[in-house]
Amino acid sequence: METQTEGPVAAEIARRLTAALNPARLVVTDDSAAHRGHAGHDARGESHFTVEIESAVFAGQSRVARQRLVNQALAELLRDRVHALAIKAKAPGEA
Repeated sequence: METQTEGPVAAEIARRLTAALNPARLVVTDDSAAHRGHAGHDARGESHFTVEIESAVFAGQSRVARQRLVNQALAELLRDRVHALAIKAKAPGEA
């Protein structure tokens, strides 16, 4: 599996998604710096993320179903720590 992360919150996102969805590829990008001064910005950092994930679990699933699976895996973090999450979820072989 290919994984890219930085920081403790990004690492926790990666850990939870790996456990729940067994991705072939996972990139967690911290977008927080681009949101300084905006609503939801957290001075601790690591509050805004983009997740690019490829998993066989997504085969035959709609975009909304894929996002729900990611959101379920990260529910506690989304409630307590992460303000915004952009999700790019694909099944293997999808462009």
